[in-house]
Amino acid sequence: MSKGKVVSLSMNRRKLIKSSAAAGAAVLAAPFLSKGRYLLFAGAPVEYSSRAIELVGRSTVIDMLSPFVISPSRHTQLFAHPETFTPADLEQFRSSGIRVFHIAIGNGGPDAYTDSLQFFGLWNGFIAHHGQSLMRIDNPASFDDLKKSGKIGVLLGLQNSEHFRSPDDVDFFFSLGQRVSQLTYNSRNLIGNGSTERRDDGISDFGIAIAARMNKLGMAIDVSHCGDRTTLDSFEISKKPVLITHANCRALVPHPRCKTDESIKKMAATGGVMGITGVRMFVKADEPTTIEHALDHFDHVAKLVGVEHVGVGSDSDLQGYDRLPPKENEQLRAGYKGSYAFREKIDIEGLNHPKRMFDLAEGLIRRKYSDSDIELILGGNFKRALTAIWTV
Repeated sequence: MSKGKVVSLSMNRRKLIKSSAAAGAAVLAAPFLSKGRYLLFAGAPVEYSSRAIELVGRSTVIDMLSPFVISPSRHTQLFAHPETFTPADLEQFRSSGIRVFHIAIGNGGPDAYTDSLQFFGLWNGFIAHHGQSLMRIDNPASFDDLKKSGKIGVLLGLQNSEHFRSPDDVDFFFSLGQRVSQLTYNSRNLIGNGSTERRDDGISDFGIAIAARMNKLGMAIDVSHCGDRTTLDSFEISKKPVLITHANCRALVPHPRCKTDESIKKMAATGGVMGITGVRMFVKADEPTTIEHALDHFDHVAKLVGVEHVGVGSDSDLQGYDRLPPKENEQLRAGYKGSYAFREKIDIEGLNHPKRMFDLAEGLIRRKYSDSDIELILGGNFKRALTAIWTV
C-alpha cells in the first residue's frame, strides 16, 4: 500500500464544503476546529479530519452486510407500519456516509421458501413506500443512478440459500430482486456445510447446479458463513467472482467464522472481495479489542492478496448489537452454538455507532493507505465485483 496524499491544513471551509457535499447535510454544518479538523455531527464530541470527511463524501460507500435494523421488534414494526421510518431515521442513514446497505439476514429451516418469499415481498413494499428516499440496487447502472439521485441504496440478499428448492427457484427469487445469496448459514443444508457444523464437507451436486444457475443469471455467490471445504469448493466451481461479504481472518483469530489464508487467496483469484466485520469475537480472541485490531484485518487481507480485494461488511446495523433490548440480546445469543464464543460486548468502540465509516476512514488514514486505496475499500472494490457478477 502506498502513502496517501497530505491534505493541506490551510484548506478553507468553502473548499471543504464543496468537495464533501455528497456526505450529506451534516457535513455542511461542520464547525471548523483547527488544523483541518471538524466537529462533523452536533452533539458528538468526535473530531474528523477534512481528509476523512472528503473520502467518505466522494465515495459510494457500500456496507456489504448491514441490515436496516437487527431488533426483531423494530423490524416487524417497520414492515407493518412503514411510516414509522421517519425523516429523522432517514437522516441518520444519510449522515452515516453509507450509500448502499446489503440488508441480508440469516434464515433457514422447513419454512425457508415461504419466509424468504415474505422477506423480499416486505422489502420491496418498504422500498416502494419510501421511493423518494430509497432505491433498490439490482444492476450495474444502479450505482450511477444512485449517485445522481441522492437516495439510500438497498441491496437485497439472504444469508442462506435454503429457499432454493431447485435451480428454477434461483430465477424466481432473482425476479423479486435478490442479487446476493450466501450458500449456507452456519449449519448444513442441501448445498453444503456451514461454519459451525461438526463435519467439514464440501458442496453437493445439487449445490453445483444452484451455483451454476446463480452464475448464469448474475446473482452473487456469498460464502461468509460457509464451512472451509464448502468455501474452497465455491471458488473452484464458480465462473464469476465469489464474495465473502462479512468475515475476518483466521490467521489473526482462531474462530470458525473467520477465513483461512488459503480461502482468502482463492477468493481473490476469482476477482472477489472480502468485507471485514466489526464483530468483537471475530476481531480478536481476547481483551482488549479495539478498532485498531479491526484495522489489522484490513491490513492482513491487503498485504496477502492486494487492497483490491478488501471492503466493508460490518455485520451490524447502524446502532450495533449492544444497544439491543436485553431480552432481544439474550435471544440473539441463544441462537448460536458455543463455538461463537460471545463475550460481554459484541460491538467494538469506534465501530458501534452510525458514523463508523468516518472512524474507519480515519483508521485507514492512520495506517497510511492512499486516498485511492481507501476509496476502493469503502466501496469501489465491491462495486467492481458486483458489476462483473451482474453483467450477463
